Amino acid sequence: MTNDPTLVAFMGGALTVGFLAVGLYFLKFWRRTRDGLFLAFGVGFALLAINQAVPVLFDIPDENLSGVYLLRLAGFLLIIWAILRKNMGRG
Repeated sequence: MTNDPTLVAFMGGALTVGFLAVGLYFLKFWRRTRDGLFLAFGVGFALLAINQAVPVLFDIPDENLSGVYLLRLAGFLLIIWAILRKNMGRG
């Protein structure tokens, strides 16, 4: 199956905008509450947005061949860390 570069770029842009919108949504709540969980989620989703944009912007055909996927890993680890930190603080 061949991937149309225009479709790949379009989908990468759509995902980037979606991740940025969700990140800004969490940052809005962080500004109101100053809760670190919302800040971590906002930054995590910003990292996921960058992860989607970099392969398209730098014409990287396969992200498994580069270190781009480390941005996704960092985003997910940040979100997991924030959730664990928030839940451990209750005990």
